[in-house]
Amino acid sequence: MILNEISIINYKNIREATLRFSDKLNCFVGLNGQGKTNLLDAIYYLSFTKSAYNTIDSQNITHNEDMAMIQGRYIFDHTAEEEVISCGIKRGVKKQFRRGKKDYKRLIEHIGLIPLVMVSPQDSELISEGSDERRRFMDGVISQYDKVYLEHLMQYNALLKQRNALLKQYEDHPQQAPTELFEVIEMQMVEHALYIYEQRTDFIQRFVPAFQEMYAAISGDSEQVSLLYTSQLQERDLMEAFSRTRQRDLIVGWTTQGIHKDELEMRLGDYPLKRVGSQGQQKSFLVSLKFAQYEIMKRSYGFAPLLLLDDVFDKLDMGRISNLLQMVSGKDFGQIFITDSNKVRMSGIVDALTQDRAYFETSAGTFKKI
Repeated sequence: MILNEISIINYKNIREATLRFSDKLNCFVGLNGQGKTNLLDAIYYLSFTKSAYNTIDSQNITHNEDMAMIQGRYIFDHTAEEEVISCGIKRGVKKQFRRGKKDYKRLIEHIGLIPLVMVSPQDSELISEGSDERRRFMDGVISQYDKVYLEHLMQYNALLKQRNALLKQYEDHPQQAPTELFEVIEMQMVEHALYIYEQRTDFIQRFVPAFQEMYAAISGDSEQVSLLYTSQLQERDLMEAFSRTRQRDLIVGWTTQGIHKDELEMRLGDYPLKRVGSQGQQKSFLVSLKFAQYEIMKRSYGFAPLLLLDDVFDKLDMGRISNLLQMVSGKDFGQIFITDSNKVRMSGIVDALTQDRAYFETSAGTFKKI
């Protein structure tokens, strides 16, 4: 898959820009705050129908403007014809997504059409924040290649919200809680939870070897890393657990059992990465996670996803940077978009690896091919 061209109007600090890209490596250089990340975010938006950074669409529109537009021209591997994906965002109006000349009735129909992996500084939240971030990572990967999973996940979350609302409603009078209504909701939750659990288990089994291979390549095989997926469903029947903990849930006002409590433990050697990993080791861990995601998605789709690398060199020593770029410049990777504030560093490393690249200098939301 190749993104040939993108056109942007009034997206964040990019008032108007049209860029044609290299099929392989596209490098964006410039000072911080000039628009490099915003360009990658516009590419991300065309894949996921939302920003990677801001979930409120109106805040992605340039200040003092009423609307924004993003349009991408893609070549898919199964056809030589160019396809146009476009999005219009207007304040106070539901955003519109279009494939060719046809509007999507539901945005979920678009998810997975343009597979994409993004590495960004925000990934550090996978380590520093709670388990919901790590579940979101698993769900984001699986949902791109398995739409049935996404449907199950949406249904489970809707039922979870419904059960929590019911718990709140009877929090002060738990003896009056309608057992039959709870059981109806819980039976449906179990059905969706089992599918989600099975797919997460399968994903991790395939993901861990790819992740460890990527980490070894970036670190020079100097450390041992691991991932451990844990779920309450590994130890107990969920329907029985719902019944057993219902009175406690009524007291606390939320659901304490279910796949929304799953965890993905990250380890360096025998210890939690968050506690013992240096900044460079944590960054290497995160990049390896995303590269393994890339590999799993490539196998699932049969072609390479787009790869966005935002400020990926930060906190890495030159050895790890060189190993990383050796990897992405190889035949296993497709089209790549990469940002850096250090033009000399970027060109010095990239030029030694490949001539199939394009450079863009970024300044105040404008882009100049150099």
